[in-house]
Amino acid sequence: MDQSRIRNTSIIAHIDHGKSTLADRMLELCGAVEKRDMRAQYLDSMDIERERGITIKLQSVRLDWDDHVINLIDTPGHVDFGYEVSRSLAACEGVILVVDAAQGIEAQTLANCYLALENDLEILAVLNKIDLPAAEPDRYAEEIEHVLGIPAEDVLRISAKTGEGVPAVLDAVLAQTPAPEGDPDADLQALIFDSHFDQYRGVVSSIRVMNGRLDSNAKIRFMQANSTHEADEIGVRTPDNSPVKSLGAGEVGYLIAGIKDVGEARSGETVTLATKPAAEALDGYREPKPMVFSGLYPVDGDEFALLRESLEKLSLNDSSFTYQPETSGALGHGFRCGFLGLLHMEIVRERLEREFGLSLISTAPSVEYRVARTGGDVVVVDNPSEMPDGAEIEFIEEPYLDATILTPADYTGTIMDLCQKRRGEMIKMEYLSTQRLEMHYRLPLAEVVLDFFDQLKSRTQGYASLDYEQAGYDRAALVKVDILLHGDPVDAFSSIVHKEAAYDYGRKMAEKLRELIPRQQFDVPIQAAIGGRIIARETVRAYRKDVTAKLYGGDITRKNKLLQKQKAGKKRMKNIGRVEVPQEAFISALSLED
Repeated sequence: MDQSRIRNTSIIAHIDHGKSTLADRMLELCGAVEKRDMRAQYLDSMDIERERGITIKLQSVRLDWDDHVINLIDTPGHVDFGYEVSRSLAACEGVILVVDAAQGIEAQTLANCYLALENDLEILAVLNKIDLPAAEPDRYAEEIEHVLGIPAEDVLRISAKTGEGVPAVLDAVLAQTPAPEGDPDADLQALIFDSHFDQYRGVVSSIRVMNGRLDSNAKIRFMQANSTHEADEIGVRTPDNSPVKSLGAGEVGYLIAGIKDVGEARSGETVTLATKPAAEALDGYREPKPMVFSGLYPVDGDEFALLRESLEKLSLNDSSFTYQPETSGALGHGFRCGFLGLLHMEIVRERLEREFGLSLISTAPSVEYRVARTGGDVVVVDNPSEMPDGAEIEFIEEPYLDATILTPADYTGTIMDLCQKRRGEMIKMEYLSTQRLEMHYRLPLAEVVLDFFDQLKSRTQGYASLDYEQAGYDRAALVKVDILLHGDPVDAFSSIVHKEAAYDYGRKMAEKLRELIPRQQFDVPIQAAIGGRIIARETVRAYRKDVTAKLYGGDITRKNKLLQKQKAGKKRMKNIGRVEVPQEAFISALSLED
């Protein structure tokens, strides 16, 4: 196909600013989907995306408009899935930056815009939702000019819901987005920017041909994996898969090569011809670094092998989480998984349960600490059970974030209060306009991952937005809190917390477990301890039979004799008894909501 008639673009925006709705209108206008088959969020293929109303996976589609072909990629907006956005931008020459005309620029708008600038992409700014009563397009067009440097008169104004102004967006894509510059006669170089596993056809990869030409049934080589396959089927998404005979330079499509080993076709892989390979591979992507760690264990121990297989398949579709086997004394065999954030963790767990039929327990989320031991060596700890003994520790460093918060000026005080309670340190604060300001804080990652985002939204009635990036490590006064049941530590409930919050955590966990653990034939002490020092205690009282019920009157010594006999039996039982903790107690005690 003639490269001058191809345009590769991506829709980027803050969460909930209307990316998927705009993609729906474009599909309708270009006739890619029949009116009777149309549904909201058409490109969001997973049930979980529809239920939550968010995009989790990037999706590509080929549209025909005015004798040109537009390859459009719809991307997620949540900060946890920023990695998906960076992958999609590698396959594009331009982006459509969508801004809500009632809310203006948000934290992720800025983050995604800077990503596009780093990739030297043409930015087309669009103000969406101009049909809302609260919309202020003139004010926010000026804000876009002030913050992003895009002239206010060049900002398109549309309503993705009603379709108003959407044809102008498609025309502007043709006019402003440059055509791809690949060399059609060079050796084949195609970049895999997404993959998923189909149980009938193996790995299905989304590819962008950078140089050369990929023909159906050609012998191909995956350069990083160093494996050779045959291109069983190549095609384009319109949005249904449509096979084609070949894909030329600059085109976006999919590739099926009968690959069963999920490790061979990871995102960032370069595909070339086996007979005439390219001299070097494409740059690919920076590997995402997990920020939150949690253990995943099957409720039924027999499902361990299924969990391993499921994680392998899911990691192909979402290479941004990591996993490795671990064993817990309380929960059996499972995996220690690394995630980009808490929403990412929830989504991965929910997908494992839905798509692979697993029942899982996840341990409390933790972050990666650096522990310097007295001997001089430094160990990296992402699991509280691996923390060295207190006497061996010289100091502990925890990860920090640079957080950007955009908020209406009215909520400045409440946000400062929240950040200070989370051990935050203000870096700077600047006004974007008279009503809106941008705050920069340095915050410990451990304080952000649990419920910081929820607190921020509730304190600002949903108006504030958050973006963050890693900012190295700093020393902190941290301690490991162990939970002891009947004197034995339960590794699943251990946690690394700040010294000031240790007592609070220990007390709450002990109170919660007292309600969850069923009564035994003997008293069960539940203790929270730092090293050898107990900081909180609760007791699950024993069942007690009334052994004196059959006595009527008589000497008190008869009653005392029976009670002493019962007491001795309880004591003996306590020495040999083992506390059984039901799985429901683990699930409830480790639930994130609390």
